[in-house]
Amino acid sequence: MKTLKFLSLPLLLSAFIVFASAVPVQDKGVAKINEATTVLRDFSKMKESIPHQLFEEYEGVVIIPKLINAGFGIGGKRGQGLAMVKLGDGKWSDPVFVTLTGGSIGFQIGVQSVDMVLVFRNKGVLTEVKDGDFTIGGDISAAAGPVGRSSTASTDYKLQAEVYSYSRSKGLFAGISVNGSNLAINKSANAEFYGDDAIAGDIFNRATSTNAAVAKLKATLASFK
Repeated sequence: MKTLKFLSLPLLLSAFIVFASAVPVQDKGVAKINEATTVLRDFSKMKESIPHQLFEEYEGVVIIPKLINAGFGIGGKRGQGLAMVKLGDGKWSDPVFVTLTGGSIGFQIGVQSVDMVLVFRNKGVLTEVKDGDFTIGGDISAAAGPVGRSSTASTDYKLQAEVYSYSRSKGLFAGISVNGSNLAINKSANAEFYGDDAIAGDIFNRATSTNAAVAKLKATLASFK
């Protein structure tokens, strides 16, 4: 009996590994997409929300759920999310998985999780990233986004900034700056969700995904009020 018990442990471990490997890796992408949908819904319920005209007039959006913002003298941030652009027919493209990393210098202390939304005036800023990356705050800087249920309720009703930044948190930071942060395509996440031949530039140019989570995200973005 002792021998059987001894042999059963590696067998159980092997079975666990096989079971874990059988879980579709695409589920990670679905989870991130669902988190992004929740972020948009949470923002829409806030008293001072993102003006819906912003989504009507601007052509790109990046959603980073649970961005980790940490600081102790020198701050840093990192998070994974997704980017979408508006197509010629006004619909939103399929989501491209991205990673945002960056740092800042100044007196900061604490670690918190922040939900962040970046809204881009021109989609070319995102589509030109393709399989590379770019730094916010170089040629294009992000400004704190206007709030209100409409653009007329905002402090910048002309909506002239190239990128508007919105963050929602309950930690020690009242808000965070993304200038100096690097936005990069998450190639591995895109390959897991769309297939090994997935190219960010192609994903940005289409709206063909039949995934239920993607459909829900697009519907939430399209009906944002």
